[in-house]
Amino acid sequence: MLVIGVDEAGRGPVIGPLVVCSVAIPSKDEKLLLDMGVKDSKYLSAKKRQNIHSWFMENYQTMGWNYSITYGKPEQIDEAVYQNGLNLLECQLFAESINRLNIQNKLPTSIICDACDVDEVRFTRRVAQSIESWPWNNSQINSYHKADDQFLVVGLASILAKQARDKAIQDIQETLDFPIGSGYPSDAITIAAVHSMIDPVPHEQLRWSWSTVERIWKENHSTNVPIRTITNGQQKTLF
Repeated sequence: MLVIGVDEAGRGPVIGPLVVCSVAIPSKDEKLLLDMGVKDSKYLSAKKRQNIHSWFMENYQTMGWNYSITYGKPEQIDEAVYQNGLNLLECQLFAESINRLNIQNKLPTSIICDACDVDEVRFTRRVAQSIESWPWNNSQINSYHKADDQFLVVGLASILAKQARDKAIQDIQETLDFPIGSGYPSDAITIAAVHSMIDPVPHEQLRWSWSTVERIWKENHSTNVPIRTITNGQQKTLF
């Protein structure tokens, strides 16, 4: 049987993308993840995450494993917040990540998602609706809260997503002349960065719909935060 784990990193930050990762491995190889110390990325040090990431990248092709990384850009996140909500966007990104694995369904497959929705069944249904050619033969999809803590393959997905998210933050910082920290509102370095990234129009890598941006914007402006929308693939800014 093939097992696919899907998880995200970066749902809460005010800077940068939401990253979703899917990992596909034969179920017989899960013991290798256990031997490597794979678990929810939140419980691992940066060094351990990097070691596991390097180990996976060095071995996944020869082992016949597969993975995909999908990015929810800040403008997509804003559009989701303005429209149907972040949960629906996350469902779409989960499905997109699974689709990018290009599974040919030669083996029975179990897809396990880390559910962000309070309703696990609803989250599963929404993801499944956007998976290409679903249902696959002899396959199933399920979603669970804290799946990254219960299933090794989801834990691995959480590690790869976290590493990709950290790399995205590093890339953003390299375009600026000041540090941006982790990107989370609880980070004092990040808050200082937002102050530098908000005039005269919020930076493209900020999440304009976040309350943190609104608060800092209103410290120096008498107007509401601009709204950006995406129409036919084109972004428009409304003041």
